[in-house]
Amino acid sequence: MIFINYFGQKGVIYATIVMTICLVIFAEILPKTYALFNAEKVSLFASVILRLLVKLFRPISLIIEFIVNLLLDLMGINKKSKEHDLISAIEELRGTIELHHKEGGVLKQDKDMLDSILDLAETEVSSVMTHRKNMFTVNASDASNNILENISKAPYTRIPLWREEKDNIVGILHAKDVLKTTIYSTRKIKEIDFLKIASKPWFIPETTTLREQLLAFKTRRNHFAIVVDEYGSVMGVVTLEDILEEIVGDIKDEHDKGSEKTYKKIQDNTYIVDGDTTIRDINRDLDLDLPEEDVSTIAGLLIKSCERIPDRGEKFEFFDFEFTVVERYKNQITKLKLVRIEKITD
Repeated sequence: MIFINYFGQKGVIYATIVMTICLVIFAEILPKTYALFNAEKVSLFASVILRLLVKLFRPISLIIEFIVNLLLDLMGINKKSKEHDLISAIEELRGTIELHHKEGGVLKQDKDMLDSILDLAETEVSSVMTHRKNMFTVNASDASNNILENISKAPYTRIPLWREEKDNIVGILHAKDVLKTTIYSTRKIKEIDFLKIASKPWFIPETTTLREQLLAFKTRRNHFAIVVDEYGSVMGVVTLEDILEEIVGDIKDEHDKGSEKTYKKIQDNTYIVDGDTTIRDINRDLDLDLPEEDVSTIAGLLIKSCERIPDRGEKFEFFDFEFTVVERYKNQITKLKLVRIEKITD
């Protein structure tokens, strides 16, 4: 009315513009900004009013919820499960972390760690295990002197023992138990039965999630497990360190051979990658976005995509990258070159 008195019919337009600006600033941005910087004070004040409103409108809310659920049941629509609610909560956390990272509130390494923790419930142990071809094992049927010599050369503290065939793991030998036995035993080394001091092997299915396995490690107080497939064949081994490395990155000690990564950036959008490098590692460290749902290594991704084992020098284009086979040994792709294909936009 004030604006109409001063400006006539045009006052309606002016009043709308002024009120819109006032509402946005004083009813939207200002109170929300104040609440953002004084979250605890505002929350305590608002909680009293909200609690009263919740109690006041709860009967109405229950009636409406009952009607909605009844209609959904009549239409045969499944309501959200607890598992769906958990997934939704995880995705909300991911979005929050990503938002704070883009705004500069969360460093990249912290973002990677938080994302990895959220991924524990979805990632299977087969993605982080040491494959059977890289396992260090000892034949339990060998002479005790040979077993002790092999153990002394191993860079590991827990060593699987096998008998007759490598899939037949009969025990896990701990370096500390070997040391105690060789020092305090009155028998000669060749008379020691290392299988008797070995612990019973712990077999787990390859579909076990990292979260489940981490909890199992804590419960059983055992940091070493043998991974088997659905037929009981040994696929590899997984340790507590493997799961921790999935969260914090590679953990090197004085006994780890070499410190070079299995991938490197040679120039902009061009990378040299070992075939057995996990896709999760290069996605996280090189900020790539290669699919990692069905396979765990970069060589496996290429083989799955082209549906055969490519020869050295062959080139393929998948997932906005050009894959070039640099090295191949027998049926194994050992080294690849990845070049990001830049999309040309008009």
